[in-house]
Amino acid sequence: MRVRTTVAAATLLVAGLALTACQGDDGKAAGSPSGAGTATATSTPGKSQGDTASAGTGGRSTPGGTAGSSTSGGKGTPGGKGGTIVACTAKTTGVTFVAAARHATESEPAAATVKITNTSGKPCTIVGASSLVAKDDQGKSDPIETDNSAAGTDAVDLAPGATATADVLYADLNFEGSQSAREVCGVQASKVEIALPKDVGRTVKVVSGNGSAATFNVCGPDVKFEAFHA
Repeated sequence: MRVRTTVAAATLLVAGLALTACQGDDGKAAGSPSGAGTATATSTPGKSQGDTASAGTGGRSTPGGTAGSSTSGGKGTPGGKGGTIVACTAKTTGVTFVAAARHATESEPAAATVKITNTSGKPCTIVGASSLVAKDDQGKSDPIETDNSAAGTDAVDLAPGATATADVLYADLNFEGSQSAREVCGVQASKVEIALPKDVGRTVKVVSGNGSAATFNVCGPDVKFEAFHA
């Protein structure tokens, strides 16, 4: 009975060990596929996400650059080409002073003309008061100084090559005294100085209507510089 019991016990022990071994192998087999599967799943999505992130970053970069270019262009256009006309200056214009073609009468003044021509390739504007100074060639009288602020200082736009004109009203005859002294005035100027609004003065020769040399002959202080018009 002891022998049988021992054999039976040994048989059960061997069977138990075999069963345990099989279960261990099964666990390893099951664990290996699971680990491989997990590694594959983790690796593949991770790479895919990395690629997606790279593509996403590139996508954001491109629109960002495009938007930046668009913004810069928008600011540049209004600033440089937005229709803002610069002021006419001594550097962008030519000036001519034409003495009156007719003498004044006791009821009508003589009328000289100031001409401003845009010599640049871009439009410019005259806005504000322009000034005129006429000095006697001999320095015997005080200079005539006036501006056109009282006549109006509305903007006058000049296209390239265009000219604006303004009259200068004055008396070029002396109606008091003898006939021979009528044309003897306090200021006889062969040159005048003209300054556009907020600009430097320019000295130009007085000319007649045909361009020959003339004199700005002013009798009396009443000189009116009219507004410019195109």
